[in-house]
Amino acid sequence: MQRNQYGNMPPANSPPLHHPVPQHVSTVPQLRSPPPPVPQHQQQSAGYGNPYQPQGGGNAFGAYGGFINDPTAQMGFQVGQTALKHGTEYMEQNFNRYVNVSALKHYFNVSNSYVVNKLFLVLFPWRHKPWSRKQSVGPNGQEGWFLPPRDDLNSPDMYIPLMALVTYILLSTLLAGLRGSFQPELFGYTATWAFFIVAIEILGLKLGCYLLSISNDSQLLDLVAYSGYKFVGVIVTLVVSEVLNHGKGTGGWMGWTVFGYCFAANALFLLRSLKYVLLPENTTDERGTMQTVARSQKSRRTQFLFLYSYPVQLIFMWALTSV
Repeated sequence: MQRNQYGNMPPANSPPLHHPVPQHVSTVPQLRSPPPPVPQHQQQSAGYGNPYQPQGGGNAFGAYGGFINDPTAQMGFQVGQTALKHGTEYMEQNFNRYVNVSALKHYFNVSNSYVVNKLFLVLFPWRHKPWSRKQSVGPNGQEGWFLPPRDDLNSPDMYIPLMALVTYILLSTLLAGLRGSFQPELFGYTATWAFFIVAIEILGLKLGCYLLSISNDSQLLDLVAYSGYKFVGVIVTLVVSEVLNHGKGTGGWMGWTVFGYCFAANALFLLRSLKYVLLPENTTDERGTMQTVARSQKSRRTQFLFLYSYPVQLIFMWALTSV
């Protein structure tokens, strides 16, 4: 029995297939299925790489974007701005009762060249001349107000004393840390001690000015500025003594030598500078009449100035360097 061999049959001749070719090609938009729902606990972190999240160009506030355009919210913003404006005005009016802001700005009107020259003057006042302050000249040729520190090297400023006070606090705690005795409480203790010394010094100066009948419009601010220059000498004493004594502090003959020089320089600087504040040639009474200072009164003022510049500064600078 023979089997038919279908595999060896010749192929049938079938006609070729013709596929229809479209005559007008139209672009059909590609449809995408909507994204799967995101669980609620993943909604906060879904913004990192979510392909379905719009990248910019949308409302940054999302569903809450309409809150800004709400009339009630705009009214609330206006009320808040009005309250803030009135609060600022109230603070400025009450602050100006105790501190003259316009006069205080005068003491911070400094330049880079002034700061460098002033620091050099505080540390090396031996050959500086003159010490008198410059005054502006009015249209009638009369002298007016004192020039700011930017234009007068002999004018007191508050920028250097303030920066020196902050540097002293940070430097004292840094040296304590290098010696292995740093504690967080040292910041508060050092700052309190420095402010206490400055406050006692200013109160003593004001009391002496009251007893000696010394009056000046800008006397208090001048005294505050001059009382802070001692921190420049204190900082130099701490740094140089720490380097020369190899971390042993301000003790030893090297430390006392540096301290003695800084004290003498600061004392001479205050003696020359405060001469025009505490020893004016003429004084003005309440009616604006110029009065000449008597010789005996001038002698007492000179003694007070010498006492403040040397013994008082010696005690205060020693107390600041021994912390």
